[in-house]
Amino acid sequence: MEQYVVTISRQFASMGRTIAQKLAERLEVEYLDRDIVVETAKRMQQSVAAISDAEENTKYYFLRKKYRFNMGIYNITDEIFYSQKNIIRDAAKKSSCIIVGRCSDSILKDFKNHLNVYIYAPYEKRYENCVQELKMDQKTAVRMIKDVDRARTNYQRKYCPEVTSVFDNKDIMIDSSKFSIDEVADILARIVLQRWG
Repeated sequence: MEQYVVTISRQFASMGRTIAQKLAERLEVEYLDRDIVVETAKRMQQSVAAISDAEENTKYYFLRKKYRFNMGIYNITDEIFYSQKNIIRDAAKKSSCIIVGRCSDSILKDFKNHLNVYIYAPYEKRYENCVQELKMDQKTAVRMIKDVDRARTNYQRKYCPEVTSVFDNKDIMIDSSKFSIDEVADILARIVLQRWG
């Protein structure tokens, strides 16, 4: 089997992360999401909690907050992005894998064997997922859908300004409300195996 990488971009609460995990299990390849945070902390010689906090603040304050570390006050978001970019590229060179978010579709656009997937769903289904699957109260669900979608858009604009549409760098777009999580993972696994199996 040829080496490949699948990137999963997603709307908040479209269940893209869960689909990515299931896909990695079916293909028996590495799944990278929070592992990227752990490796970023190691490379930047910071705690995982510090990087996680900076990432979360990056999402919710839209890349404007500054942080105090042992090297003084500075905007950490650029350093996190460039560290994660290197981690993503290193992982894709090493072995076949599934990578969630962090502009990985743009970061790996020069890789030969890659499949860029975008998972989305209608607002009503995402709201339902927030309440039923993610156990949020109704007010939090409404706020999180709005805030996280906006934050992801702003993150992409900052670090991948060449991307002007949700369609850019995408090979497959799937409405996750039309299928079960397992069905989406099965569809994607079949495509990967047909292309590189």
